Amino acid sequence: MSMHATADPQSLRERLVGSWRLVSYEARHGDGRPAAYPLGKDAKGYILYTASGFMSAQIMRLDRPLHQANGLGDGTDAESAEAARGYVAYSGPYHVEDDSVVVHQLEVSLFPNWVDATASRKAVLVGRHLELTTTAPVLFGEEQLTVVLVWERI
Repeated sequence: MSMHATADPQSLRERLVGSWRLVSYEARHGDGRPAAYPLGKDAKGYILYTASGFMSAQIMRLDRPLHQANGLGDGTDAESAEAARGYVAYSGPYHVEDDSVVVHQLEVSLFPNWVDATASRKAVLVGRHLELTTTAPVLFGEEQLTVVLVWERI
């Protein structure tokens, strides 16, 4: 899915505010062909933007195996590692640049390397859909790919 922006009197920042459900999460080659679905074609997630300037993103693979124990911290190291590999989570302040790029300032993240980092995303809003695309390719294995996430307003 690729979207094109249309004129809207509200700023991007105003239009981002709210709750969004994940429609798709793809990593694409430079020519736009899908290369991978990092958390599966049926990944589930939400992203929230508040009017006060904070955001939170949670995305997970649906087929993550259950832990044998039921306590939150009682999984084995292998179970915990597998659960974490199938989950992306981060939160922090955000701001908009040039009414076209949203910058997430990550204060907390499941992936420790992202703590205190920024993640810039080209943002295109069309109707009830928001497309967030990495502003530069990111490393997936040995390939540089562009990540595209499509969200639907809840």
